[in-house]
Amino acid sequence: MLELYQFEASSFAEKIRLILDYKQVPYRKVEVTPGVGQVEIFQMSGQRQVPVLKDGDQVIPDSTAIALHLERAYSARPLLPTNPKQKGLCLALETWADEAIVPKARVVMVGAFKQHPNFRTALLPSFTPAPLRSLVGALPGDLLNLVGTGVGFGPDDIKTATAGLRQDLEALVLMLQDSPYLLGDEPTLADFAVAAATMYLKFPTAQYVDLPEGIGGKGVPGIADIPETQAFFAWRDRLYSEFRTARTNVPPASAASGPTPISID
Repeated sequence: MLELYQFEASSFAEKIRLILDYKQVPYRKVEVTPGVGQVEIFQMSGQRQVPVLKDGDQVIPDSTAIALHLERAYSARPLLPTNPKQKGLCLALETWADEAIVPKARVVMVGAFKQHPNFRTALLPSFTPAPLRSLVGALPGDLLNLVGTGVGFGPDDIKTATAGLRQDLEALVLMLQDSPYLLGDEPTLADFAVAAATMYLKFPTAQYVDLPEGIGGKGVPGIADIPETQAFFAWRDRLYSEFRTARTNVPPASAASGPTPISID
């Protein structure tokens, strides 16, 4: 069985989980705990980031490389259009999701952490010890503002990222007006990249990752709760309901013995 070395809250790992579920390829999650060590991941792949896919003797780092490997190795339910122009658009949209939407989503989530303690603690995995969960929720917003200023997470950065994300989501709504998926009648890599990139802006109604019960349908204030984005999130939730397997139907995550990357690809 394939092994996905991952961080549960990673958008890039979620992209691969979506693809594996879409292609109906069984896999086992190996959870990597941030901040403890990264020796095994480095020994396996020559780098420190997750996700990393182990497929037999092959070890593939980087979510895009993993997606392309899965496309080559598991041809059922293709991810890439056959038309060259459509294929180019698909790859460009995936890059946009990974390199533009995800970074802005991280910034606005930091803003939500500062302003809303409940949202801050909701993103912690369910196995997080209660004392740590309480500590994270109790951190003062002013302190978090001070820490974030100067490293891209200050109030002005959050405001700019929020405006950019609203524009991105409105553009996606326009792309989806005449077709069920971004590039036509069948889902592609672009759809899964965009869906994963936005998962933590507004949580799907069903539980697909290891997060507390009751978080479904909630998200970042100013993004998840404005009329302009509702059509996009309705589409994203439909994509999840069609192709993503709920947590009760997937193999349980196992604890990794050594790999614990700090950064997330």
